[in-house]
Amino acid sequence: MSTQTFHLPDVGEGLTEAEIVQWRVAPGDAVAVNDVLVEIETAKSLVELPSPFTGTVGDILAAEGATVEVGAAIITIAGGEGQPDSDIGQSEHGEKPKDEGAGAVLVGYGTGGDVKSRRRKPAEKPVTKAVGVVAKPPIRKLARDLGVDLADVSASGAAGEVTRDDVLRHAEQASVFRNIQTPEAPAERELSIPVAAAAVSTPAYAADAAREEAITVKGVRKATANAMTSSAYTAPHVSVWTDVDATRTMELVKRLKTSPDFADVKVSPLLIFSRAVIWALRRTPMINAAWVETESGAEIRVRHYVNLGIAAATPRGLLVPNIKDAQDLNMRGLARALEKLTVTARDGKTTPADQQGGTFTITNIGVFGMDAGTPIINPGESGIIAMGTIRQKPWVVDGEVRPRYVTTVSGSFDHRVIDGDGISRFIADVASVLEEPALLLD
Repeated sequence: MSTQTFHLPDVGEGLTEAEIVQWRVAPGDAVAVNDVLVEIETAKSLVELPSPFTGTVGDILAAEGATVEVGAAIITIAGGEGQPDSDIGQSEHGEKPKDEGAGAVLVGYGTGGDVKSRRRKPAEKPVTKAVGVVAKPPIRKLARDLGVDLADVSASGAAGEVTRDDVLRHAEQASVFRNIQTPEAPAERELSIPVAAAAVSTPAYAADAAREEAITVKGVRKATANAMTSSAYTAPHVSVWTDVDATRTMELVKRLKTSPDFADVKVSPLLIFSRAVIWALRRTPMINAAWVETESGAEIRVRHYVNLGIAAATPRGLLVPNIKDAQDLNMRGLARALEKLTVTARDGKTTPADQQGGTFTITNIGVFGMDAGTPIINPGESGIIAMGTIRQKPWVVDGEVRPRYVTTVSGSFDHRVIDGDGISRFIADVASVLEEPALLLD
């Protein structure tokens, strides 16, 4: 009986490594072509790897939580018949996979319908206290990330399964209860180490496991750290901000929510803010440009389209998916695109393609109660704008102090590409639309 070895493939984004998140099979399990073997996490997305072989699982060569390089062997399958690995992990015959409909494609990167129809029920591994809990793998991953024991969560799913909202609700409640009582400080506030002894037996600084925790930097956090460091030390950032009377924006949002044309789509101030940004980008195109280093020297590349990035805080970390050609969408179309982007990011299904090619980014820090900030520019772009929280404040209108809905618009820009007048004009344009959304009728 022949044995095939499955190697970690490049899932189409040029990655060099990935983390093994969860094995869906165990040694001795029977698998068929396209049965999901393992869930991995790359720097940008969660990906399910299907089996290219039919046979019996032999050895699992990479443990959950391990970071594995592309091309490394991760599992063996005895009696493996079917399509071989990608060209990185070919079978002993060196043959390449053929495209025959429901082949050994990666979930989300090929003939998804056939993959789903042939997928077996994932093999659940034993979990302390959570055995018997019905929950999909992404929900289990979310629970692990939030430190939630699924056995303690009240399930509300139609089939008795734990849903995403169940996990988030439990995590929020747990957070509230954890803060009811302030934990006591350690009795020992300082630790003295004799200099002579320290020089001989201990390093100059030793972390106390009870006081500190070391978190390995990998995956999304590693990619974000590298990108932000590169951006911060490459592009000379300049930040500006202004306060805005957004009362008429809030009135428009209220009217749209009651409009039959928007009955099946979510409407929020972010929708008006996004439209304002697209409108302002058209008036100051350099904001939508990029500084590009070429062999012949640097050039400024102006994009006459808007791939609008929306910074999203997800259980996996910060992701910035973008809406392609957002300038072509009407209000309803943009609302649908924003809703789809948000749901996809929240469910951990954002693909690498969703995050590539952005031209300008919005970060909605208002959802966290923040007024303003100085965000770092997303690499490959020249500006990022922040929408602060919208709250009622006293505001002078026609010489009288009245309660108005006020927000702060702030942003950071690459000063190599944009001068101060362009930056100020762009922020003022966005503010003008928030003050008077009727400007969008131009």
